[in-house]
This record gives sequence, structure tokens and C-alpha cells, in this order.
Amino acid sequence: MIPPAREWSWQGPIVDHHIHLDKSGQGIEAAKAFKASGGTSMLLVHKPDFSSLPVDGEGYRAAYSSTLEMADYVRKKVDIDVGVILGPHPVAWDHQVDEMGIQAASEIHLEAVSIALEHVNERDAVGLGEVGRPHYAVSEERWRYANDLLLDVLKMAKEDDSAVQLHVEENAEETCRSIDEIRSKSGLDRKKTVRHYAPANLSDAFRSKLPCTVSVGRGSIAQIIDSWNEGAAYWGMETDYLDDPRRPGAVLGPRTVPRRTKEFCDEWIRLGKKEQILDELLHRVNRDWIESIYGWSPD
Repeated sequence: MIPPAREWSWQGPIVDHHIHLDKSGQGIEAAKAFKASGGTSMLLVHKPDFSSLPVDGEGYRAAYSSTLEMADYVRKKVDIDVGVILGPHPVAWDHQVDEMGIQAASEIHLEAVSIALEHVNERDAVGLGEVGRPHYAVSEERWRYANDLLLDVLKMAKEDDSAVQLHVEENAEETCRSIDEIRSKSGLDRKKTVRHYAPANLSDAFRSKLPCTVSVGRGSIAQIIDSWNEGAAYWGMETDYLDDPRRPGAVLGPRTVPRRTKEFCDEWIRLGKKEQILDELLHRVNRDWIESIYGWSPD
């Protein structure tokens, strides 16, 4: 019989591992809502402006500068720690293939990766992303090009020893198996190859031991606890909050990770699991694994 619930609360850091903020959206107010709910740090991921995609390196430098400025503004005005992830979105590449052809779109994509890696090397950013491949059906030819391009991107990340956040399709364990094959060809360390927007299945068989950031929608906590094991690979909680004024609240709101962290603690204790293990696990999720992957220590 499951024992009655008892009080236990996590006093350490709470990190949203993948969130977007937009000055034309909620921006600083979303960051304030995150902090007010108990959040302490975030990995702020560059969000493309699909209405005006950069067509050269200068354009990408300006776009990345906007993300870096937002991060600095949040640090100063909200007083939370922010790690920045910069990179060209794979859907941006797909759109530009239609506009300028595969060769030109791929060239600007790789130039954008190179510029993002400059920021990682200078420690303005802590990782490359979100890069990857389209999450929707495309032609066989374009899918082949997308995978070849992803291999080139991961090779560049490997040369710079950069962590990568990946935007990929949802095809159960086949997605992770395929991504791990490409990662292996590139030589990039598995622990630096993070699948973003992952399902709440932490089993090694499902995710080929890749690190992942789980989209913590409703019902995710029970699945995380059920599939977690002591030797599970790195993972974290994310919202992928888009901060898009045209789609308020998409994908998950900025308060979600702190709330799911509390839910995680409550459910763990309700199931009669050990508090010491919970404390150690949340330290790993919100600090130790982040340091190991990104070389960045959130407060």
C-alpha cells in the first residue's frame, strides 16, 4: 500500500532546459513568471524569425545578437542565470531550400553554425542549437540532404567540443537510434548530443542512451518516474515556450517547469521513494548534468 503523502520540497536550482523569449512577445514578463513560480535558471534558445530569415553571415550575427541581448536583459532585470544556445533552425533551412535551392540554403546554414560556434568558443553561448532536421514529412531527396547536413553540423560541433540541442521528428525509438548513428559517424560525444522536446520515456532502449530534455506536459511526470532508473542517461525538463504573440502560451507556459518539479517531488514521495535519492537526482538534473554537458553551472 502506498503510504500517505508527506511534505518535502526541493530547495536547489530549477532549470528550464529549453525556452524561447521574444521582445515582441512576453519577453521579460515571461522570465519574471518563471522566477515567481520558483525557477532559478534557464537555457535560452535562439528562435528564428521565419518572416525574415537571415540570408548571410551578417544577418545571422545580428539575429544572434538579439538573443544574446535578451539573455543579458533577463540576467539584469530578473536576476536569474541564463545560458544561451545559438544556432540555425532546421525548419529555416527547409524554408530557404524552397527559396534559394539546396546548395545555397545549406551554405548559409553551415555559415550560421560556424558563427554560433564562435560564440560558444567565446562563452557568450554554452551550446549549439536548435539544429537537426525537419520534424514533418519531406521528400526522400530533401530528407537525405537534411541528414547529410546534420552530419556536417555535428562534425563541426565535435571539432569545437560543443554541446548540441537537436530539433528532430517524433518517431519513437527510431528517431533516437537514427540520431545516434549520425552522432557516431560525426565523432561527437554522446553526452553532448541532446535531443530536445523528447517524450517522457527515459529508458535506454527508447532513447539509445542519448541525453534529452523532456517536454513536461500533463502526464509526463508519472511517465518519467516510471521509466527512470539509477543508471539512466542525462535528462532535463523543458517547456519549449515559444513566446509568440500569435500563439500565446505555446508550447508550454513559462511557469511549467517549476510546477512540474513540485509535482515530481510530490509524486516521488507519494510513491514512498527515498528522499535522499530524490535530492541527488534533482541536483543532477538541475546542475551536475548541465555542467557536464555544457560546461556551464546554473545558479
